[in-house]
Amino acid sequence: MDAVLQSGWLLEQEGRALLTRLDRLRPFVLYETRVPAAGPSPVATSAIHKYLAGTARKLRASVLDYLAWLRRAQERGSTPREMQRRFTLVRLRFNAMISHFDIFADVITQRSEYENGVWLAGLDSVAADSLSLPGGYYVPPPVVCYLARGTGAAIRRARTRLPGGGDNPVGVIRIPRERMVGSGIASSLIHEVGHQAAALLNLVPSLRRALQDMQRRDGANQLVWELYERWISEIVADFWSVARVGIASTIGLVGVVSLPSAFVFRVTLDDPHPVPWIRVLLSARIGSALYPDPQWARLSRVWESFYPLEQLKDERRALFERLLAGMDAFVSLLVNHRPQSLRGNSLREVMQTGERLPARLISLWRNWQRNPDEIRKTTPTIVFAVIGQARANGEITPERESWLLGQLLAHWAVKDALGVRSVYGEVKFPAAPVGLRPVRGKFISG
Repeated sequence: MDAVLQSGWLLEQEGRALLTRLDRLRPFVLYETRVPAAGPSPVATSAIHKYLAGTARKLRASVLDYLAWLRRAQERGSTPREMQRRFTLVRLRFNAMISHFDIFADVITQRSEYENGVWLAGLDSVAADSLSLPGGYYVPPPVVCYLARGTGAAIRRARTRLPGGGDNPVGVIRIPRERMVGSGIASSLIHEVGHQAAALLNLVPSLRRALQDMQRRDGANQLVWELYERWISEIVADFWSVARVGIASTIGLVGVVSLPSAFVFRVTLDDPHPVPWIRVLLSARIGSALYPDPQWARLSRVWESFYPLEQLKDERRALFERLLAGMDAFVSLLVNHRPQSLRGNSLREVMQTGERLPARLISLWRNWQRNPDEIRKTTPTIVFAVIGQARANGEITPERESWLLGQLLAHWAVKDALGVRSVYGEVKFPAAPVGLRPVRGKFISG
């Protein structure tokens, strides 16, 4: 009996300690220091707070229920083993809740970093714009961004299960620090948004069925269709990025996957990402299908000159040649796919491609040189598409690009924070740094 009482007393103390830790949790808005413009959107902030507050209430009730049961258990002479087993389950739920808090703390705390905090809020605006799809096909969830070490971006999608249980209330996108700031950031960011959009539209299962059908119908190229099916989740995200920001997406992808040849040509059967060499060419083919222009073929030739296919041995080279031979048919299937979620429309038809044709982007860029304030009236994804096109056309240097995008990210952050037209200041086009001359060359036809 002494062992039961002593065990019960110890576990009661532990249970009450969990309650004191819960009492110390406060909404992020009460203790995170940042300028107002750096904060996540009110919708995202509210969703995060409601989720954490609701989880804390459930956990508190669980701890109190356990303490009540513990008192009865001691009176009934339950075994210490049973009392400990039940407490362990409560503590596991508590630890899961704390891990969820830390996930969002990483997002919120960075908003206090000088410049980075405001830029992240601006990237939230870019993500929201890239997720918006006219036609009422879905209700987009709030999205928040944060920075991390490493080269790869990632998303923890909204409405997916968090570690330990619970549905994620917002999309959380991890951005590599090394990508800040240039138009290439849009390639990584909007690729991750594409994963969220694909889930909302149920695109991957729909496309898998179409690709499995092609495997049955085109037996001679079954392996090619199998590989495209294996990679389809990442290809759809790349499609979304190209559709939103044009050649900026493909050039940004080149920056991410430019690795030693052994990695660029590596075929890994359990990797959902296409082989890097194929992935860049596939991005360019998607771009050519959506926005026909000689620039895509030029960019493809540059990529192939970096990594000549001739360096591969016969068997591996044959596989890549087969993938290339089937690429146009695959891209046609992709852009003309009509999932049930789009109510009879194809992917190409819903992506507003007319607004992002290269000729129109170039026209907008040149108009902005005469009327700089016009850039602030344009949606973020079109701004990134225009600047990325200007970069490809050799009309803006990397230095000017970085400066301009930093200014625009701050503008979007202030605009969203105030809910009115930003008073951040006039957009200016600074001169190129003294002593730096751009390397001549471009991808767009002259």
